[in-house]
Amino acid sequence: MASSGPRLNAAPGGDGLGIHKEVAFNEFYTEVKEIEKRDAVLTPKQQIDRLLRPGSTYFNLNPFEVLQVDSEANLDEVKKKYKRLSILVHPDKNPDDQERAQQAFEIINKAWKTLENEETRRKCLDVIEEAKARTDHMISEKRKKLKKEGKDPRIDEDDPANYKHAVYVMTMKLFADMERKRRDLEQREMEERKRKREQEIEEEEKANLEREWQKNFEESRQNRVNSWKAFQAGSSGSGKVKNKKFKGTFKPPKHKAESR
Repeated sequence: MASSGPRLNAAPGGDGLGIHKEVAFNEFYTEVKEIEKRDAVLTPKQQIDRLLRPGSTYFNLNPFEVLQVDSEANLDEVKKKYKRLSILVHPDKNPDDQERAQQAFEIINKAWKTLENEETRRKCLDVIEEAKARTDHMISEKRKKLKKEGKDPRIDEDDPANYKHAVYVMTMKLFADMERKRRDLEQREMEERKRKREQEIEEEEKANLEREWQKNFEESRQNRVNSWKAFQAGSSGSGKVKNKKFKGTFKPPKHKAESR
């Protein structure tokens, strides 16, 4: 494997964004090179270490990488490799390292289920095809730049092994980007569900307060009506008494004719 890796060209005009992307991708490539150590011998410890190595969260997004099979391998070949690896890392086969073995075993099972399913396998293959297309475009841009500068147009990716590795790195980057987008979407959906629930609770509380206010108002209204009726009844009764007293105790004097 060559020491130099694929690099993204700066954006037209040499703007800062293009340079930033180039630096970021080169750092990503360097990290991949440092982490990537494929084991030639399939031993339980080596496989567990490989599946749980630093950066495995992103490495293991690619099920072909997890099972160490080529993306063009048929399902029978993939199944054979899955069975072999699952036996190697099975917790029962690794009594001295059961916890890590269990984690590795689950990673292998997940990869197999992804490739066993036609739809999810197709999605993974689409990612790899996209990685090849992007790598080819990157190589084309590198050649154009070298030609424009009057330099030798030969590049590291002319070596089939280097080209394969460049595709491998780009594939990992795409899987990582997809995972980040998935997590971001999941986070946004969770926040939206939380916001809607809080809104529902707030509306429920408002409705409860409205019902309580209406209930209290109706009760107080009835009390007011009853009080008014009692007052009216009392006022009417006292008036009658007064009238009776007036009629019984006060008699206006009779008019007497004036005598001459």
